[in-house]
Amino acid sequence: MLRRIQYELSGHLVGPALLRAKEWRRRRSRRGRAPKAGPFGPPLESTRKLKELMSLHYLQGRFADGAVPVAWVTSGFPVELLRPLGFFTLYPENHAAMCGVARTVPELSDAAEKVGYSRDLCSYARTDLGCVATGKTPAGRLPKPDLLACCTNICQTVLYWYKALAQRFGVPLVVIDTPFVYGEAKPHHVAYVREQLEELVSVAERVSGRRVDPQELVEVTARAKEGSRLWGECLATARSRPAPWTGFDGFFHMAPIVALRGSEACNAYYRLLLGELKDRVARGIGGIREERHRLLWDNLPMWFAVRELSTLLAEEGFNFVCTSYTNAWAEAGVRVDPADPYGSIARAYTHIILNQDLTNRLGILRRLARDYACDGAVLHSDRSCKPYSIGQVDLKERLGEELGIRVLLLEADHNDPRAWAAEPGANRIAAFMESFA
Repeated sequence: MLRRIQYELSGHLVGPALLRAKEWRRRRSRRGRAPKAGPFGPPLESTRKLKELMSLHYLQGRFADGAVPVAWVTSGFPVELLRPLGFFTLYPENHAAMCGVARTVPELSDAAEKVGYSRDLCSYARTDLGCVATGKTPAGRLPKPDLLACCTNICQTVLYWYKALAQRFGVPLVVIDTPFVYGEAKPHHVAYVREQLEELVSVAERVSGRRVDPQELVEVTARAKEGSRLWGECLATARSRPAPWTGFDGFFHMAPIVALRGSEACNAYYRLLLGELKDRVARGIGGIREERHRLLWDNLPMWFAVRELSTLLAEEGFNFVCTSYTNAWAEAGVRVDPADPYGSIARAYTHIILNQDLTNRLGILRRLARDYACDGAVLHSDRSCKPYSIGQVDLKERLGEELGIRVLLLEADHNDPRAWAAEPGANRIAAFMESFA
């Protein structure tokens, strides 16, 4: 009972009050300071709400175990089926990205490597396993899971990663296996995934001690679809010239559609963000002050160097106006249908970008480059995400030949700065920008 009271207070009373007080102190400390001149446009006002929303999520998570059922889930997992059962959901990938921004990955990765995990393993997995081993996290504390839920539509690494977590925590592990798709999934593929979703629900019901209310599932599914639509509209504002924000902004503002998908808090946030972005478009306010070239980014970001890279490019008038990664979270929701939760969720999560063939990837990049009027692209060859990086040499050649745009293949890692040579990388980016002269 005490734990539940702490959980509710942290989410609805004490937590919001603490965050408001923290924001008040931050503003007071900056009062009278002139804003620094730089290559970026005015910062998004919505960012404050984003920080509050995600901080509150992780603050409430500190008290979740023992108060409500807790599930650790992969980013591509059909979380809509867990929300009606009252689960607090934690996304280790989202948390690992936080660690990347906080630059704590080398320490956490070292801890994982000391207990036997290879540095060649995905840096998200190493970060998470390092957090589990040391208890260190920028979130303060992570709740222990009652259920582990992973889906193989993003990679096979998550399967072994979550097996290791299941062994560590001694809790049930549910795996949703999605057949790799060439073109469109066949009816028997969808049926295979749907059967697994039904098994998932039976396990989750036992863990939570509740039964799924069909009407509540319909409502959650409708909210998830609406959230994806709103997120897609936010991204689409960058088709304007100048784009009202940057693709790097999008990497941070995608947090709710990943971690809070299917919740009203997620949708309320994107309505706020969309309103601000539309207002900036109407007033001609850009994400960078002087947008001369528009770029496409493929793959995950380099979380530890987002600010440095965006500044380097913005100073020369280059703006990433779209990214395949943020776009994927908008496209997935199109297939969701509240009238058929199980069937449509099976189809939607089978057609995740990394679970489809290279021809589909090329089609997405080609369409994004055209829709957003890009004259260049950077393909991040991500050491930690091989499924996302495979085939990029061919993609680079095809994009250059078919669209006549300049394309750079940049080798790095999405979370581990030790796999990024900063000076040579900056030199390659500088040479890439010079080619537009």
